[in-house]
Amino acid sequence: MDLETLLRKHADRLLNLPNVVGVGQGEKNGQPVIKVFVTHKVPLSALEEEEVIPLDIEGVEVDVEETGIIGAEE
Repeated sequence: MDLETLLRKHADRLLNLPNVVGVGQGEKNGQPVIKVFVTHKVPLSALEEEEVIPLDIEGVEVDVEETGIIGAEE
């Protein structure tokens, strides 16, 4: 399965996790990754098991990036 298809398959679930403001495709160390953008990172101990962003999805690494709140400028 290509990265775009994989991302579409899992985007809704990822976007419903706490603090997640976006998902996309990226690259890390020359390898494709699923990017998950969060307002801020929190310790695993502060999350319920079902709220944790996975380390990988179907064998593709997930890279979490803290972005702050994303919104349109007025």
